[in-house]
Amino acid sequence: MHKILYIGNKLEKWGRTPTAVDTIPDLLKTEGFEIVTISTFQNKFLRLLEMCLYCLFGNYQKLLIDTYSTQNFIYAKFCGSIARFRGKDYYFILHGGNLSNRLRSSGNYVTNLFQTATKLVAPSEYLYQQFNQLGYENLVCFPNAVPLQNYAFRHRIHINPKLLWIRSFQELYNPELAIQVLENLSDLYPESELCMVGPDKDGSLAELKKYVKENDLKVSFPGKLSKPDLISLSHDYCVFLNTSNVDNTPVSVIEAMALGLPVVSTNVGGIPYLIQNAHTGLLVTPEDPKAMTAACIKLISQPEFSAQLAKNARIEVEKFDWQRVKQQWLDLLG
Repeated sequence: MHKILYIGNKLEKWGRTPTAVDTIPDLLKTEGFEIVTISTFQNKFLRLLEMCLYCLFGNYQKLLIDTYSTQNFIYAKFCGSIARFRGKDYYFILHGGNLSNRLRSSGNYVTNLFQTATKLVAPSEYLYQQFNQLGYENLVCFPNAVPLQNYAFRHRIHINPKLLWIRSFQELYNPELAIQVLENLSDLYPESELCMVGPDKDGSLAELKKYVKENDLKVSFPGKLSKPDLISLSHDYCVFLNTSNVDNTPVSVIEAMALGLPVVSTNVGGIPYLIQNAHTGLLVTPEDPKAMTAACIKLISQPEFSAQLAKNARIEVEKFDWQRVKQQWLDLLG
């Protein structure tokens, strides 16, 4: 097997949500690959420095790079440039619903860097189409890999007004919308409650907690949870909310679908490629608390419809199972 270096923001130990660099390498190691993952530094400059040093001096044949549209895009640009300079195979693993727009504004050098990459790996049909429209031909589409044997489907006979939200607290994921939905839902169902799971990324969590306390809302904030604890917690809830303004194919939504939680989501980015409205979930326009509330009421008042959505969703996410996806990775890196 080739020696592989995987570059990404490996920050789970600092309380951040696990990303591809926290999951894909472990799955590949079970198939016999030798992989080093970088970097765990919290400080962005030190993280970039370690990434560049490993890319420049590390002993590897293939370089995998988690690539986002945010400030971390610079990591991908530097590391890809070093790998190309050294004559190594390098692969950009595409993430983030706004990545194609970032590339449009990044100039000819970056465009060429991506065009000469060994492969661009898109985890969704949405990103694949976005990059295909930009003229990139070195594309492959691999679904986000989830070990589904860890996610037992739970049939919910009665749909109670108990809402679950899982994401980092960050403006682009619009956590405030979930609070607004709870407030609206409480007018009809006073027993409504919401659990919001995830780490604070931009300071918005403190403001939300303050608002919840001042308005005496039934919202719990357990923080970031381990996968087993998260799966156990999900048994107590009946509807999953995804409130993002920008999105691709979030693992949290895939996990909710696998666990039998009917999903109400905004219809942004790659979400419509993942969820077929009224078949595997319910889609609403972003920043529309009334529409999302109405979708929740439909699920609560029509339990048979909700149960069918959940069954359809579980069938849909079977394609994300690692046992199905792994052969694509083996063919790519073998």
